[in-house]
Formats: sequence, C-alpha cells, structure tokens
Amino acid sequence: MQDKKYINREISWLQFNARVLQEAEDETVPLIERLRFLGIFSNNLDEFFKVRYATVKRIDLAGKAGKRVLGGIKASKLLEEITKIVIQQQADSLSILEDIQTRLQNHDIYIINEEQVSDSQKDFLKNYFLSIVSPALVTIILNDLPEIPSLKDSAAYLAVKMVMKEEQPEKDIHKVLESPVQEKKYVLIEIPRSIDRFVVLPEENGKKYIILLDDLIRFNLQTIFNIFEYESITAHMIKITRDAELDIDSDLSKSFIEKISSSVRDRIKGDPVRFVYDMNIDEDTLSYLMNKMGIDSSDSIIPGGRYHNRRDYMNFPSLGKDSLLYERKEALPIPGLILQTSLFSGIAKKDFLLHAPYQTFAYTVKFLREAALDPKVRTIKITIYRLAKISHIASSLINAVKNGKRVTVQIELRARFDEVANIRYAEQMQEEGVKLIFGVPGLKVHCKTCVVEREEEGKLKRYGFISTGNFNEATSKVYTDYTLFTSDPEILKEVNKVFDFFEINYKVSKYKHLLVSPHYTRTGLLKLIQQEIDNAKAGKPASIKLKLNSLSDYPMIDKLYQASSAGVKIQLIIRGICCLVPGVKGLSENIEAISIVDKYLEHPRVFIFGNDGNPKVYISSADLMTRNLDLRVEISCPIYDPGLKDEIMDNFEISWKDNVKARVFSPDKVNAYRENKGPRIRSQIALYDYYLDKIKN
Repeated sequence: MQDKKYINREISWLQFNARVLQEAEDETVPLIERLRFLGIFSNNLDEFFKVRYATVKRIDLAGKAGKRVLGGIKASKLLEEITKIVIQQQADSLSILEDIQTRLQNHDIYIINEEQVSDSQKDFLKNYFLSIVSPALVTIILNDLPEIPSLKDSAAYLAVKMVMKEEQPEKDIHKVLESPVQEKKYVLIEIPRSIDRFVVLPEENGKKYIILLDDLIRFNLQTIFNIFEYESITAHMIKITRDAELDIDSDLSKSFIEKISSSVRDRIKGDPVRFVYDMNIDEDTLSYLMNKMGIDSSDSIIPGGRYHNRRDYMNFPSLGKDSLLYERKEALPIPGLILQTSLFSGIAKKDFLLHAPYQTFAYTVKFLREAALDPKVRTIKITIYRLAKISHIASSLINAVKNGKRVTVQIELRARFDEVANIRYAEQMQEEGVKLIFGVPGLKVHCKTCVVEREEEGKLKRYGFISTGNFNEATSKVYTDYTLFTSDPEILKEVNKVFDFFEINYKVSKYKHLLVSPHYTRTGLLKLIQQEIDNAKAGKPASIKLKLNSLSDYPMIDKLYQASSAGVKIQLIIRGICCLVPGVKGLSENIEAISIVDKYLEHPRVFIFGNDGNPKVYISSADLMTRNLDLRVEISCPIYDPGLKDEIMDNFEISWKDNVKARVFSPDKVNAYRENKGPRIRSQIALYDYYLDKIKN
C-alpha cells in the first residue's frame, strides 16, 4: 500500500504541465491559442527547472536520498525520471508545433525560416537586421577565452561554428605534405530579449509571413561575420537554465531591499540545472560547449528542436485573425454594486463577491481610488505579492498618500521571478511616503487583503477586501479568483490583527473567524475535517469539497484519507499538483478528484465543509502545501452571507460537472478526460453564463 499512498510532487507537476500540452494539442482550441498554450507549457517548464529540479539536485548533491520529503523516491532516481519525462514531452511539443504551423497555412499564415525567404523579402530582412537587430546583438567569440562568460538564465543563444579556409602552405619538395587540420571558430550570439521574437513581414497576395528572430539572424550571418574567411558556417540554438534559489545576504548594514536586489543579481551565477540544445547540432560543437561550460551528467541534458524559449509563443501576434482566437467576452458587473457610485456605501449594507475574470477587476481598483480620494478615509493597509507592470493599484496608493492618508503596504520582495518589479514599486512607493513593511523573518507573506479605516459619525469604521489572488490588472483577465468586499467589523478586526503581526512578529493573536497561517490554518482545517469524520461516524451527512491549485502536504493528505475511510464524501478540484491518490479501495475510495485546464487559469482556493446541512465555506490564499500551511502568512476567510455561500457552492457544482475540460485523477490513468455523459458542460463557459443570468434576473 505504501508505494501507492502518494504521488511524487515533481512527477505530479509534470503531469499538470502535460495537461497544458493537451490544450496545445486539442483541435477544438483556436490555432493561435494553441500556440500560446505551447508557450505556457515551455514557460512552466523553465520555472520548474529553476526551482523544483534545482531543489532535488541540491538534495542529491548533498549526498542525501531525500526519500522522506520526495514521496518515497530517491533524489538521484527522481532526477533521471524527470529528465526522461521531459525529453518525451519536448518531443511531443515539437510534433504539436509542426502540426499547428501546417494548419496555420490553411489560414494564409506562414512561419518561414531563413532558407524559405523569397527574393522580395530579402531587402526587408536585411534592412530590419541592420536597423533594429544588429545594434542589439551580443556576439562572443569563444576560442581565445579561457572559459565561457556566464550565460544568462533561460536566454537563448545561437551556437555558431565557422570552419575557416585553409591557408595554402609554401611548397617544399623535401617535406611530405600532410592535410592540415582546419581551424574552427566557435561563437555565441545572444538572441536579444528587447526585440519581438516574431517578425511580421510585409503581406504578399493576402498571405501573412512571420520569421522568428533566430532565423532572421541566421539569414544575416554573412553580414555579422564578413571580416572572417570561412568555408562553412552553421548555427544551432542552445539554452541553459540555472538554479533560481535566492541566497539572502546576512550583512546587517544593508537594507532588505539591497539584500534582495543583490541576491536577484547573483541569480545569474546560479548553478546550471538544465542544458537544452538543438538535436541537429554538430557533435564537435556540442562537445566543445559542454566542456567549456562544465556541463556534466548531474545536469538535465535535453536534446530539443531548432527553437528554444518557446515560452515566447505566449505572445504570438494575433495578426487580426479573430477566428483563430478565443471569443472575447466582456467582464460583467457585480449585481447591486455600481462602479459609478460609492462602493463604500454599497459595501456598508452587505458583502459582495467578485469572481474575476467573469466579473470585472475594476471594482478592486475603484475601491482603492475611492479610498484615496475620500476625505473621511484615514488609513489604508494592503498586502502586495505580485503587481502588474503598469499598476493602477500602486498609483492609487501613492495618490492616497498625496491626499494625506496613512498608507501601509506589506510588499513581498521575494515573490519568485517578480522580485525586480516589486523592488521597483517598493522604492517608488517609499519615495512617495508610503510606509513599507518587508514581511516576517522566515515567512513569505502570501495573503491578499486590504483594510481601510474611515471616520463615520466620530468613529472609525472599517471596509476591506480579502482575495484568493493577486491585485494585478493583467493576470485578473486570465486567472479566476474570488475577492470578498466586506465591512464586517469582526472579520476586518482580525485582518487588522494580521497587519499588527507584520510589525510585531513575536505577538501572535487569536482569531475567531479567520484561519491564519502559519499558526492556525493547519489546525483549523484539521479540526474542520475531523468534524466531518465525527458526523460520518454518527450517521450524519458528511462531505468535503476543496478547490485548490495544489495538494501536496502529506499530513493533510493522510487526514483526508482518514476522512474517506470514515465515509466522508470528498470532491477535489485541483488544477496542478495532486499528491493524493483517489479511488484506492481501503484508502481513498470515497475521494474523487478532477483537474480543469482551459482558457482561464483556475486559481481560487475554496474549502466547503458539509457541517451536517449547514455548510461552512471559506475562500483562501493558501493551497494545501507545507509552505502555505507552515511557512507563509496566509488568510482563509469564512463566507457568512447566505447568498454568497450559495454562489460559491453553485460555482463548485458547475465546475464539478465539467465534462469537456475536466481530467480525472486516477491510480491507473494519467490525464484521462472525464467521460462525456449527457449534455456537454464546459465549466468556464457555464460560469460566465451563470453570472450573465444573475444580471438579467
């Protein structure tokens, strides 16, 4: 039984990314969207190697087996298994890409390479190269360097080999002529990130042509290397992925911003963990590069296709082809909460729930803009994890300071891969007078909340919101998330206690309503699960419904197994990692689990406990992962309004009935689609219609 009890976290994550790849392969998905799913797949894989593969590699290099934390598999064996799976996934993704490109031609879209350029396109490509690309190129001749300069993490490089022309030796009748070994020069060209990867050429006869920047550079190799006399020249792409772990400086004289900034800069020197190369590269070139870079067998060495950094396909141009894109649906208003009037006056009367992107994120921005302008608002406190590149949230907070409000921002500088953006915003807000808090030692602050104090009739009244996702205008269009707007004094009093904890870390408050990590979320959830176990044993109805991004905490999984064995009916909707094995007799036979991957990224965390017919419903920033339960500050908030509870439970049921985009977690099948019984239900379409009906009715 032990070997079936858990699925390894890394393997489960790779299975999730395979579901993303399924969307790229799905012929019912619009063609350009399929390309973008390929980009998401590639971007996911990059982050996986920077973080998760790097972690397992560190365990292996430390001489530890790591079986206890890796679900019963040795670190060395897991590294081999990951590489094997990724090689197959990469091969599948290349096949899918070729199929999509062929199908695009049926719509007069042609992605060409440097050998397919027509005479009429040559002048455009040469001029574009000289005016746009050439000034941005970094070209490194390797032969005379003792070692390769540190290559940028996840940047793509063209590895160029020039076979030089032979110098004609002077004739000497006394010497036996030998064929000289031809000199080879090796060069790396960094593909500029500052230039769009996809270069749209002038349209010809109603046909649209695109060339990748890589091939445009290949087309101009002769221009780049015209000072060399060579017989032949070849160029193949390589990419290196580095360990992304931050090493925080312990120097007490440095500010926290300085430490994080320095650590992010040092990330470029992280140990390599993956080396991807064009499988058609010459063996001598590959051998030269690997020796020069010190790549060894402990790294994941992946033979790939002609192009790397396929994450760029996330930004593949639309080309005016609306028929090849998802249908655009306008984000809906929240019934009863009017953007054109005061949100505070509406929220003072009742709670409201925003479900983005079905409903517009503009409510969150409007809430903060209103707080910034309202003369009665005294203070604003907010947590920030990831902001948009151009953030109306940040500008509203700065606006509030200029209007004399006391603004406190807890900003998480260690939000992985968003550190630079957060540092930039932190410095900007600090300069404008915003009070910044940089978290709690040893903990990341991952909760998403805001509380505003407003003077009304001589007293301070609190308004606020608690969310499952980031306050980010860009991601709110593609991530599904809940945000509760409330003026409930008990809830917001406890939110305020969380902000007190940020400033006085040794003081741990008690909470009657919120479940707050790292102190109470685990114990609170275990208590709620135990109540369902007790109900089941007493012959009462007992159920647990969880919607999560990830489920990987073994003690929490064990508790769910215990609940299943007691007869509790458990339904899980988990987008990503699921280390629990459902449907195993004697272990988890009362647990069903599905994953939905579709147009939007399923992001909300929801906990629903049957509670003998009086359901307890929570929205949360926390997944059931050890880091969320024990190593982060998270908030799970109860939903008390009966109408909002019903709304969340309705949403769960709609998602649970999905038979188009739902995959079933199973002990014996991986990523099998749920059998289509009855009418087709695509939950993301059905949820939009659900909110549309609310407006009409």
